[in-house]
This record gives sequence, C-alpha cells and structure tokens, in this order.
Amino acid sequence: MNDPITVFLVDDHTLLRRGLVALLAQYSDLRVVGEAGDAAEALRLLPALRPGVILLDNHLPGVRGIDAIAGLREASHGSRVIMLTVSEDEQDLATALRHGAQGYLLKTIDGELLAEAIRRAMRGEPVVSPEMMGKLVAAFQSQGAPAPELPPDEPASPLSPREEEVLREIARGASNKEIARTLDIAETTVKIHVQHILRKLGLASRVQAAVYASDRQRAEQP
Repeated sequence: MNDPITVFLVDDHTLLRRGLVALLAQYSDLRVVGEAGDAAEALRLLPALRPGVILLDNHLPGVRGIDAIAGLREASHGSRVIMLTVSEDEQDLATALRHGAQGYLLKTIDGELLAEAIRRAMRGEPVVSPEMMGKLVAAFQSQGAPAPELPPDEPASPLSPREEEVLREIARGASNKEIARTLDIAETTVKIHVQHILRKLGLASRVQAAVYASDRQRAEQP
C-alpha cells in the first residue's frame, strides 16, 4: 500500500482546522501531520515535517497567505501549496498561481472534492475551484497572456468532436475524472485527448486551453 499523502494546515481559525482534521481523517490515503495559525508558525514547523501538501488560507495575521507561498514551499522543501480561502478576488488567484501555488480552492468546496483536489495536486495537476475558472481566464488575459491564435491557413478547429467536448469541460474547470464521468469514457482516454488538444493547439497547459476556449467562444458570439 502506498504511503498516505501528508497534509499541513495553515489557518488562523482553530475550529476550521479542527474540522479539516476530522474531515481528512475519513480518507485512509490522507494524513494531517501538522497545523499552524499563521505563516511564521508554519515556517518554524515545516522543515521537520516536509508535508506533501499545504492547505493555506489567505487571510492570516501578519503575512497574507499568497505572500507566504514561496517561503513556505522553500521551508518545506517543495510541498504543493493549495490556497483554501473565501477570497474570490481574481488578483489574489493570479498572484497565488504566480507565486507557485498548485491550486486555489474556495472554502465552500465539498469534502470529497477537497480530498480529490489534494490527490490531484500531489500528482502535479493544477486544481482551481470551478467558480474561479472564469476569473482565472480573465486574470491571465489582463496580464497580456491571451490564448495563441491558430495560423490563418489552419481550419477553424483542428480538434475532433470528442476533443471539442473535452475542451469544453476543461474550460469549465473539470478534472480528468469528472470529464470521464460526464462523457462516459475512461480517465486514461481523457488524458490522451488532453495531450492531443494541447499538441494540436500549440498550448502548454490546461489553463491556456481554458483561455483559448474562452477567447474562441467570445469571438464566435455575434
């Protein structure tokens, strides 16, 4: 059996931390190994614990969570950081990702989805709450990073009908598992489709694919 994914909590609300500990204890592959009420306390504890994933609130006493990401990752020797916050501000979202966060989740997230997001982050996948995907696209566009356009001699879309369906789900913020369930196909098949989409469109990530889909949808509107 694989070792459980170790998790460290950084949030100034003790009751919320207690709730997260109880919630994550339901999953045998997840284990909370420590917690802190602010970034300074976290920096003291992380070097010895080296968790796989850090769940980090933004509104902390002293240093904001998004400003502490780089230091926490360095102290923990490269832990994946997931923001778990009430902030729906697109600039907080963009700053968190720019500073090295693996994901950005709202505290309204369902427990099962949070557990799955931790697993996905540990695999190196970006995790963003579906409610924030549109703001993520807007944030990247405002920073001058629009989706690349297809060369003029290419057809309007080089994607197959199934790849178009997968692209729409990516733009919605769905994970590979969710896409597989929605389209009734295997998760491995989804991964292959995603690879083909990125290659055909000349994109480097799922975020760029979401931006591309948003730009194209806007261009197609009368």
